Amino acid sequence: MSSASTSSSIMSGTTRTIHLYGANIDTDVILPGKYLNLYTPEDLGPHCMEGLDPGFIQRVRLGDVIIAGSNFGTGSSREHAPIAIKAAGISCIIATSYARIFYRNAINIGLPVFECADIVTAVKHGDAIEADIAKGLFTVNGVVFQAKPFPPYIQGIIDAGGLVPFVSRQLKRA
Repeated sequence: MSSASTSSSIMSGTTRTIHLYGANIDTDVILPGKYLNLYTPEDLGPHCMEGLDPGFIQRVRLGDVIIAGSNFGTGSSREHAPIAIKAAGISCIIATSYARIFYRNAINIGLPVFECADIVTAVKHGDAIEADIAKGLFTVNGVVFQAKPFPPYIQGIIDAGGLVPFVSRQLKRA
């Protein structure tokens, strides 16, 4: 998949597929260490989830959603893992909880990450999901789940595509 923006416009009103994983998903299975010499999203994306789910990249479609249990993104603090997820076309991740550094790295690159334990226990791999990322609303099997929406500042970072483009826009306005 090519690198793609994960702005709210990708998901709003669109039905996508859930890729469901368990708890304690480590960055080493999201993007195995042998790919750390790669840097561009175009190079990292094709190896996303390779250490856990080798068929993931063949199944994923632009706008799909990863849902996982607790402590998603545990392990190393490298940004490679969330970059690979975003580059694979994933529009957002919903999990029970995240490793703190993964959560911040995801925000910094413009990948929305939501906490919503109720949805994690209510869905199955392959279920269809509709989402309103800006509002943190997700609908699966007719049930609406509300995650806490991002504060305006964080939503601005996500809408800009990450912290670097967000700061660049701010500097141009100054």
